[in-house]
Amino acid sequence: MSRSVRLVPALAAVLALTGTACDGGVRGTPGGPGVHDPYFPRAGNGGYDVTHYALTLDYTPAGRRLTGRAVITARATQDLTAFDLDLDGLDVGSVTVEGRDARWNRAGQELTVRPHDDLRDGETFTTTVRYSGTPRTLTDPDGSEEGWLPTADGALGLGEPVGSMAWFPGNHHPSDKATYDITVTVPDGLQAVSNGELTGRSSKGGRTAYTWHTAQPMASYVATVAVGRYDIGRGTGPHGLPLLTAVDPEQAKASEDVLARIPEILDWEESNFGPYPFSSAGAVVDRPGDVRYALETQTRPVFPGAPDTGTLVHELAHQWYGDSVTPRSWRDMWLNEGFATYAEWLYQEDHGGRSAQQTFTDLYDGDDDAIWDFPPARPSGAAHISGSPVYERGAMVLQKIRQKTGDDTFHDIIQGWAAAHRHGTADTAQFTAYVERKAPDKDFGGIWRDWLYGDGRPGRP
Repeated sequence: MSRSVRLVPALAAVLALTGTACDGGVRGTPGGPGVHDPYFPRAGNGGYDVTHYALTLDYTPAGRRLTGRAVITARATQDLTAFDLDLDGLDVGSVTVEGRDARWNRAGQELTVRPHDDLRDGETFTTTVRYSGTPRTLTDPDGSEEGWLPTADGALGLGEPVGSMAWFPGNHHPSDKATYDITVTVPDGLQAVSNGELTGRSSKGGRTAYTWHTAQPMASYVATVAVGRYDIGRGTGPHGLPLLTAVDPEQAKASEDVLARIPEILDWEESNFGPYPFSSAGAVVDRPGDVRYALETQTRPVFPGAPDTGTLVHELAHQWYGDSVTPRSWRDMWLNEGFATYAEWLYQEDHGGRSAQQTFTDLYDGDDDAIWDFPPARPSGAAHISGSPVYERGAMVLQKIRQKTGDDTFHDIIQGWAAAHRHGTADTAQFTAYVERKAPDKDFGGIWRDWLYGDGRPGRP
């Protein structure tokens, strides 16, 4: 009899609580079903660290059916009798660990896996999950849609904050980054675009498979798959960096001029933020009705129609701040959005627009009280991690640091921060400590107290 039979929930719960091994010994404990994120406590999982995802997907837009196989390579961070994967919806067909059938059960977004043999702390292991069904479009606490979004001619996978669990099982929290290989098979006439570089394309029986490789670590929330009819553009950026854009034909003319600025914008951002952190760049432009927001998907940001220059600057800046240096928890979102918003301010300053200080002053004197609703480093709930204080007031924190340190030290700080945590994760406490080390003769206490963590509008700057 196959050992892949699904555990009845009651038995699974008993085994998970007792930690009983298959041979009757007790050698470990189950991994946690979440990492206790302050806003998404069920997101992610404890007990292991993923190093690589190999995803093989087959999607037919006409029936909205997805068939997938996820091969997940991970390292145990404790002795494990069981572990969880995040997966919302979809039907699981089988699970194996190290090639042996594993028992599993479902409870909400948790897929609990019990391997045939316990896993030792430090052991590297491979889990294979086969699954299928109609992937869901999820609704964020703020009302926006993520997950798997059907489009006019295909679909779009978007993951911030937890939407990627709608189309593949994994450890879906930004604190666990991994490399990726994603193969997507679609009907002939459609393209499948993802992160990183296209490493293979083959056709058979009226379907075409596209294989994409992401060599640098990536958080699952910035993984993407775009299926549809696209005009594919190729070019080069700074230092011969490969560029690939995928544009819905309806958006091609409107996008042409702004996307042609990607090399120049990346060159400017390198001069301000340091070397570009990935091995390729580009963009995906879909129709405005198919997606309603831009997202910094790694190497290839997604846009709802042709972006303006400021939005392009913002999402490309995220390749440094958010994609390479990833927030350790969703409380640290201002380290993404404050930095990317400030990149827009700097770009305006360097290209004949308002100075960053003028933008700061206009916001401070303006009548948009939403900026002061909560501190950027302490959003008031999951629905507000993309609120105005995280963006605009987060950028104002950076301008306050610049006022305090002067331009030279400030640019050392923002470049050094990107370099120090390149391809890693970081939190707000690490950032404030880093700033204080870079400018030990300055007192930043008032900035942290009033601008980063304080409630309401600070006193006149």
